[in-house]
Amino acid sequence: MTATFDNLSAGDVIDGPKFAVTRESIRLFCDASLDYNPLHLDDDYMKGNFGKTNFGGIIMHGMNNFGLISRMITDWACPVGAVHRRLETRWVKPVRPGDTIQPTGIIKAKQTTEKSRWVLIDVVVKNQLAEKVATGEALVEFPRDLFCQ
Repeated sequence: MTATFDNLSAGDVIDGPKFAVTRESIRLFCDASLDYNPLHLDDDYMKGNFGKTNFGGIIMHGMNNFGLISRMITDWACPVGAVHRRLETRWVKPVRPGDTIQPTGIIKAKQTTEKSRWVLIDVVVKNQLAEKVATGEALVEFPRDLFCQ
C-alpha cells in the first residue's frame, strides 16, 4: 500500500535498508566526509582509552547512521511527494566493522496545521543482535499541494 497522509496511523512501521559495516565502508565515509579522525581508522589508537571510553577498535562514523536513517525516510516519503524536514538522533552504542545495522521508523503522531500536514516518526537503528545503536525522531511534511502526485 502506498503511504499517503490519510492512510497513515500511529504505530505504522517503516523498514529501512540493512547495511553491512566494513572497514572499507568506514573508510569510504571518511573520504566522503573528510573526517579522518583516528576513531574511525586507527585500531592501535582505539586500543587505548578514547576519552573515558575504551571501544577496543575502530568504530563507524555516527553520521553514517544518520545517512542510513535519512535514506529510509526519503525512500518512504519522496515517492509520495512528502518531504523529510527534520531528524534528531542520539548514538546509543558504537557500530563496528562486521556489524549489520538496519533503521526502523514507527509513526508516532500525525498533525494537520493550516499550512500543511505533518508526521512525527520515532526512529531506531539496531544491529544484528537487535541492540539499539541509535535512536531519534524525524519529522516529515506531506504538503497539501503534493508536487509528485
